[in-house]
Amino acid sequence: MFNDTSSLLAHLATRRSGKARDMIAPGPDAATLRDIIALALRTPDHGKLAPWRIVTVANDQREAFAALLKRAWIVENPGAAGMDLSALDQFAHQAPTLLVLVSTPVPGAKIPVWEQQMSAGAVGMNLLHAAHAHGFVGSWLTGWAAYSAEVATAFGAGEGDTIVGYFFLGMPSRHLDERPRPEYDAVVHTWEI
Repeated sequence: MFNDTSSLLAHLATRRSGKARDMIAPGPDAATLRDIIALALRTPDHGKLAPWRIVTVANDQREAFAALLKRAWIVENPGAAGMDLSALDQFAHQAPTLLVLVSTPVPGAKIPVWEQQMSAGAVGMNLLHAAHAHGFVGSWLTGWAAYSAEVATAFGAGEGDTIVGYFFLGMPSRHLDERPRPEYDAVVHTWEI
C-alpha cells in the first residue's frame, strides 16, 4: 500500500507520487487545500525569510494557463507556430488541482541564495507529504514550463526567482506503481579521514 497514513513512519516508508496525467477528481476543496498549504509552510527556513510563494491555478484558469504555455513555447521556439501543441494543453489540464511553487530568494540577505532555494524545495516536499496525509496523491513536475522566463514572469517571478515546480493534486485513477529506488550502499557512505 502506498501513502499509508497510519503513522508518520509508515507514510515515509510508503510515500509515492502519482502521475498527474492519471489523476481524477476530486481534488482538495478550498478548506483542505488551505490546510495542505499551511502544513507545507512548516518547513526549514533559515533566517525566517519565507523565500517562496505558492500560486493556485483555479480550474476555470486552466485554459488561460494552456494559452500561456503555447505563447511562451512559440516565443522560445521560433517556427513552432502552427505545430501540434496538444501536449501543452494536456499538461495544463491534468489533475483536478494545480499549484505553482516559486522560489523567491531575498536579495542581500545574510542567508545564501542556495539555502533559500533549498527551503523552497522543502516546501515542495512538504506539499506532497501534506497532500498524501489528506488522502490525495500528488505529483511534482518541472520540465520546460518550469524554466521558461515568460511563464515564470506570468506567475509573478521577478529577477532571481524561479519556478520550483508544478504540483498536481487529485485522486489516482489506478493503482500506484513503485519506481526504482537507489540502493542504500550506493548513496550512503561513512566519512573517513
